[in-house]
Amino acid sequence: MSSERRVVVTGLGTVSPLGNDIDTTWANITKGISGAASITKFDTSEFATTFAAELKGYDEISGLSPKEKRRIDPFVQYALTASDQAIKDANLSLENIDNTRIGVSIGSGIGGLGSIENNAIILNQKGPRKISPFFVPGAIINMASGNVAIKYNLQGPNISIVSACSSAGHSIGYSARSILYGDADIMITGGSEAGITPLGLAGFNAAKALSTNNENIQGASCPWDKKRDGFLLGEGAGILVLEELTSALNRDAKIYGEVVGFGQSDDAYHITAPAEDGRGAYNAMKNALNDFNEDHSLIDYINAHGTSTPLGDVIEAKAIFELFKDVSNLSVSSTKSMTGHLLGAAGAIEAIFCLLSMRDSVIPPTINLDDPDNEFNLDLTPNTSKSREVKYSMSNSFGFGGTNVSLIFKKIK
Repeated sequence: MSSERRVVVTGLGTVSPLGNDIDTTWANITKGISGAASITKFDTSEFATTFAAELKGYDEISGLSPKEKRRIDPFVQYALTASDQAIKDANLSLENIDNTRIGVSIGSGIGGLGSIENNAIILNQKGPRKISPFFVPGAIINMASGNVAIKYNLQGPNISIVSACSSAGHSIGYSARSILYGDADIMITGGSEAGITPLGLAGFNAAKALSTNNENIQGASCPWDKKRDGFLLGEGAGILVLEELTSALNRDAKIYGEVVGFGQSDDAYHITAPAEDGRGAYNAMKNALNDFNEDHSLIDYINAHGTSTPLGDVIEAKAIFELFKDVSNLSVSSTKSMTGHLLGAAGAIEAIFCLLSMRDSVIPPTINLDDPDNEFNLDLTPNTSKSREVKYSMSNSFGFGGTNVSLIFKKIK
């Protein structure tokens, strides 16, 4: 990213299947804990998949009133909770900062699916006059960004990007560029998703995207393992506070890392399947490295898209190998083996893991990797975290429609 302005990360927040805050989630990630369990939200007896990576104990820590919860979809709730954590973590005194210079960009892949589903039932059973006036403004995707801006009176750029499972990655990249271009000095950014609903589960089952390994729930998400049969559906939110470096230094903020690369591409191939030659993943990573404008051998760790699908995992591995060529000092892992796939929020929580990996000098594992499908001999960090210094990390997110995004972060000493 060529600019006199530089963009750093000064705050983090999350609600995830592995914990309702950063510290709990990261501790469980580094321990290799799975967030998978039988679904508790609804009866799954007629579904091909009966498990997911749900949030646990969220209602007790949400910080939202019952009235607020009735008016907004869970994906907006998750975004509000994680944003509150991130703003507090960044130690932002919003009353002392020009609020026209603070923006919000929180993406989602499918937004208020549960609200749409529930209101469709009400419409069919009780008629149009029983639909809540809060249905539409509580469910549309930009209401994650909108509600955060309203709560904190943030009057800068406000947008929600929808690019399937690349949504959060695109949101982070867009937010970084908004700061670089001078449109904002601080951006609250990331992604939120609440897709574990009957319609969501049925839809992904119909697309043959989910694991159906109901006999081994915690082992079902197994990226690059020969037994993989689909992804583990997850939910939650990840939020980052991005800030122009001078602003961060002037207020003596802690800095998790710098955003130094943002690359995008499309496979232009198929609505759900990646191009078999890996061109989409390759081009997204290549474009991020071009934006980085340093030697690609500096990258220490890639948090891969790695969804545990038969086709996607090996195609991403092929793209990594062909781009980097010498992979002998490159660590790769898929934290989706533990969190499941948070869809439009995945890129945010995985960007957070990249930053914490740099902070703590640890590579999180790919769990359930017992029989690797690894013809390119990548270091996939099987089953156990690994200690190593991480100065530069990359996060990959790829989505339906062929949309791809890669982000690169740099450790600041």
